[in-house]
Amino acid sequence: MTSAETIKSRRRRYIKRAAIALGVVAAAGLAACAIWIALLPPLPLEQARQTSTVVVDRNGKLLRAFAMPDGRWRLPVNAVTDVDPDYIKLLLAYEDRRFRSHFGVDPFALVRAAFQIATRGHIVSGGSTITMQVARLMEPRQERSVPAKLRQIVRAIQIERQLTKDEILGLYLTLAPFGGNLEGVRSASFAYFGKDAKRLSLAESALLVALPQSPETRRLDRFPDTAVAARDRVLKRMIANGSVSQDDVDHAKLEQAPRMRKAMPLLAPHATDQAVAALRGTSAIKLTLDATIQKNLEALARDRLAGFGSSVSIAILAVDNATGDVLGHVGSPDYFDAKRAGQVDLTRAVRSPGSTLKPFIYGLAFEDGFVHPESLIEDRPIRYGSYAPENFDMTFQGTIGVRRALQMSLNVPAIALLDRVGSSRLAARIRQAGANLVLPKDEVPGLAMGLGGVGISLSDLVRLYCGLARLGEATPLREIVRDDSDQDARRLMDASAAWQVGNILIGTPPPDNAPMGRIAFKTGTSYGYRDAWSVGFDGRMTIGVWVGRPDGAPVPGLVGRTAAAPILFDAFARTGKLPMALPKAPKGTLVATNARLPLPLKRFRPAGDFVRTGSEQALRIQFPLNGSRIDTSGAGEANATGLPVKVAGGVLPMTVMVNGVSQGDIGSRRQKLVDPPGPGFARVTVMDAAGAVDTVVVRIQ
Repeated sequence: MTSAETIKSRRRRYIKRAAIALGVVAAAGLAACAIWIALLPPLPLEQARQTSTVVVDRNGKLLRAFAMPDGRWRLPVNAVTDVDPDYIKLLLAYEDRRFRSHFGVDPFALVRAAFQIATRGHIVSGGSTITMQVARLMEPRQERSVPAKLRQIVRAIQIERQLTKDEILGLYLTLAPFGGNLEGVRSASFAYFGKDAKRLSLAESALLVALPQSPETRRLDRFPDTAVAARDRVLKRMIANGSVSQDDVDHAKLEQAPRMRKAMPLLAPHATDQAVAALRGTSAIKLTLDATIQKNLEALARDRLAGFGSSVSIAILAVDNATGDVLGHVGSPDYFDAKRAGQVDLTRAVRSPGSTLKPFIYGLAFEDGFVHPESLIEDRPIRYGSYAPENFDMTFQGTIGVRRALQMSLNVPAIALLDRVGSSRLAARIRQAGANLVLPKDEVPGLAMGLGGVGISLSDLVRLYCGLARLGEATPLREIVRDDSDQDARRLMDASAAWQVGNILIGTPPPDNAPMGRIAFKTGTSYGYRDAWSVGFDGRMTIGVWVGRPDGAPVPGLVGRTAAAPILFDAFARTGKLPMALPKAPKGTLVATNARLPLPLKRFRPAGDFVRTGSEQALRIQFPLNGSRIDTSGAGEANATGLPVKVAGGVLPMTVMVNGVSQGDIGSRRQKLVDPPGPGFARVTVMDAAGAVDTVVVRIQ
């Protein structure tokens, strides 16, 4: 054997022995790791997953975050959906190129780092993987020792066995330090760039890659030049490994880095406060709000403040008609304005509604069937005991159409209708729909409530108007998305009556420079110019606006039409939604001119004011009896073929209505079978040719 062959043979033996030794060492190391993993306490995953409480909108956009109890900002991060994918690529290319393939530890990176330290005397590139950094962030330690590094390695292997790669990456993006009290890439992105981390430029991504390596010495708000230098080093290395082009890097270096922190998002502060209080202990809360609409309405409220006094505030509430979901909630224009009581949610404040309850008076009058939108009504001086209502402008219009009377918001016709409908019935119907009316202590509903002599909140008023838009079904307003929040809609009034009210209000003359015929709206001004209101709806949305002083003091000249109505129309425009037409008239709705109305509906007559041409008996419904229970299942006098209505007295022809919907004329036999409505209370009304009316309320079973 030659000397060369001998050398080769020895080399092979040495290599074989070294491989065996390395194998034994590796096996021993793996055994030691297994024993160490078994002896170590469980991973503190629950503690690592604790984050700031966040409140998001219906589309998942951040409305507001709350700092953790120790003052840190740590926003939760989903590595797949919450972060710009280009940033992820840059991060992995710089920090851990084999993240997707290694088992928590990258042997090549460790060997490279050790060789660089041995040959150059300092750290050139770290050997820690993303998983090892997560282990260090989960169990922070001050010392930098071999045992500490070995513990990180063992923990990294343990983490890889319990979590997916995306979950590990998400933990890193949540826990990584960015200086001061900022933890996680989303917190840093909001604090430094004023936006979420879903869309980052190359320069911004490089900054966020560089900061966690030395978060305190590279803080943008303290050491911006050091941070920019670190950013440029990241970009330089990315050129070397082919991740980015030289042109892209040159362009990125021209981008100015921020030098101050920005405020964390604070949209809908009142709604988010209430949600966190209601769901105490919940880390992620979803609201029905639309962040874009919310931002635009908050800006609108701030913009409009310039036209009022320094103590006047504004509240706005926008609701989706179909679901009752609150889309925009502005409790005050400036949450931190103490002079305007900015932290008080004025959408919930109980105030006098002025004339905004009038549409519901008219609606119940239409439902009862003693008046129609095209009926005539008197606007003349009248007295009810000691109460003599007057119109806002102190004038009277004489004989006027009901439609025009509501559009002009005349007081006298509204009180005449309320006297016929009944104040207690109006109050009961409003409460039945889920709204809360607040009366002065020891007082019962009276005629003055029709002109604002009662208290109600903007939230409840919007709920009622949303009921008009929904053809008489008032649905609870929903602001927090949760499984147990669904509630049944409640009846406000008959569908035909609600449609008639909306059909009138959409013809109300709009404010100056506003489009006509797009929004059905009503304004209101409380006594003493304390509150200005405007509430309106189209086929998609209902919006309410309140203007006034939070302390309830008078504001001379504060009128709903000039103060609140322009804000209402601007609010609809700023939602970014095109106006949607109102629903079509329900089946059975009487649509006719005054000339074609039945004689009793041509002119409204107060209760007891009937025209008689002879000595005929007074009109009276003989069947069904008032307050009776009617079984329509087939037994008794009412059966499956119809509900019999029998009358005595009165002047033919007569018209019978059920819940405000005409069921046709009663013939000479003075009886008629009508279609019974569904189960529940039903109001049966008969009107004769002379204007006499009799009504009974029965319960259908």
